Amino acid sequence: MKSSTTINNAGLVRVGIIPDRNVLSKVQANHRQLLEMILQLFALGGLIALAGGHVLPTREAERRMHPVYTAEPISRWVERSKRAYMPEMTFSSQRVEQYADYWRGIANQTLEQQLESKMRLNTQLAKNLILFLGDGMSIPTITAGRVYLGGEEKQFAFEQFPYVGLSKTYCANMQVADSACTATAYLGGVKANYGTVGVTAAVHMKDCHAQSQPEHHVASIAEWAQRQGMATGLITTTSVTHASPAGVYAHIAHRNWENDADIKADEADPTICEDIASQLVNSQVGQNLNVILGGGRQNFLPEHVRDPSGVLGRRKDGRNLIEEWQRQHTNSAHYVHTRRQLLELSNQTTRVLGLFAPYHMPYHLDADVQEQPTLEEMVQAALKILQRQSAGRGYFLFVEGGRIDHGHHDTLALRAIDETAEFDKSVRWARTHSSMEDTLIVVTSDHSHTMSLAGYSSRKNDIFGINDGQLAADDLPYATLSYANGPGYNTNYLKEGGAIKRKNLRSINMKNKDFMFPTAVPLESETHGGDDVAVFASGPYALLFSGVYEQHFIPHAMAYASCLSDSRSMCSDAGITRRPH
Repeated sequence: MKSSTTINNAGLVRVGIIPDRNVLSKVQANHRQLLEMILQLFALGGLIALAGGHVLPTREAERRMHPVYTAEPISRWVERSKRAYMPEMTFSSQRVEQYADYWRGIANQTLEQQLESKMRLNTQLAKNLILFLGDGMSIPTITAGRVYLGGEEKQFAFEQFPYVGLSKTYCANMQVADSACTATAYLGGVKANYGTVGVTAAVHMKDCHAQSQPEHHVASIAEWAQRQGMATGLITTTSVTHASPAGVYAHIAHRNWENDADIKADEADPTICEDIASQLVNSQVGQNLNVILGGGRQNFLPEHVRDPSGVLGRRKDGRNLIEEWQRQHTNSAHYVHTRRQLLELSNQTTRVLGLFAPYHMPYHLDADVQEQPTLEEMVQAALKILQRQSAGRGYFLFVEGGRIDHGHHDTLALRAIDETAEFDKSVRWARTHSSMEDTLIVVTSDHSHTMSLAGYSSRKNDIFGINDGQLAADDLPYATLSYANGPGYNTNYLKEGGAIKRKNLRSINMKNKDFMFPTAVPLESETHGGDDVAVFASGPYALLFSGVYEQHFIPHAMAYASCLSDSRSMCSDAGITRRPH
């Protein structure tokens, strides 16, 4: 017997044992071919070292994992499956970026900004609180969004906030969260079970009886604010009865129980476990909300009544909750269903219920500008009302860019990232029209998604296009953005001769807003991701949001900044001032 060392195609060393030729000659003829095949397999695919089963790295392996690209034009791409070449990079700032002083200048500017924002701590009372929630706004979504804005070096408005942290998003019973349990965390300060909203982990999904028990209910930061006389509101681009906004006011054992028909469909009793729309109109928190803006008309209307767009309601109990809401409040409370009605609200308006779609509001790219307001416009209208109605005691506003999440679920990356850009516009407006001294703004996400930004594309390459620096092993281009799973699998693969092959993305219009980006695993709907999400904070006590923490910490930190809930021991004058720390 003798040993041999070989290097396989992957560039990894295999240390092995080869039988002596004298031994082979003694093997019966009908076994010789089998042994030769085994030796060939060892030589071609050996990945394991004899000692301890370890893989021994080589210089070739390092070069394979970290290819070095040369700036050669696309016309000179050769041996594509073995080596790809980076095309010429021609963007306007390339020349100035060649100089070290350019980068040193940016670093010095950033250093000055960091010192200025960190040396003077703002520990004043947060009179006003705004929580912005980008549903499904993962960190890769933010990164891709920068390129969508104009380049890798761009920033969203919320990225300029001085304090940044990471939030751990898992549910009480699930590794990867949904928007229901997370709403209970970042609004109620308690981790809950998957699919449930505003209840403790003692309530499991569809447990109607447990939902009805008051001891299982979790009060939201909106309720804490109302107890102190603050004005409150919610805004979303989804239905106002959807999981995220429901966390403001509802206690529900199933996020899908948005109307009584949904509860009956699950063979539960809506007289025992009240549906979400009914809770919005009849619960104490819901009745005290000054602003409710979003979609979801069909959950408030009887099944025989059509909304202004002609869509029938879904309620089987015959109740018209919109009319119920109107009867509850004075003439200074207004129901609106168009953009124009919202923008023309009187300065005497004390409350507004705005439902601008039968269910979710359209994507920004599809919206009718005459019928649906933008998220930024809804924030503008809301803050005018809240500032008037706060009577000097401040306000709490929850704002959700909810359709970022929906774009990702359908692997419609262009829509998801455009929704992120629209979400940022509302953040920018709110920050520039509020005081840094007394208004705390927190921007975060409830969970991530499986979209990734990968490959070695050149700077300024179209984020929705193909990777321009490398071809795949099948000699075809691949997308810069792709998903781990989802419906994009079926639109990016084809069957040919019994084999499944990838489509050539050069022949597909990837800038079509309805293009489903490629996925590795076929699923009807793309899943959420379990990775941490970012938290950005600006204003009083924003420093509390740096670091890595559980998601349910967020409302407790906001409450401390504003002297709500148990943190009121630090406050005086009924929450108007804060004692020195």
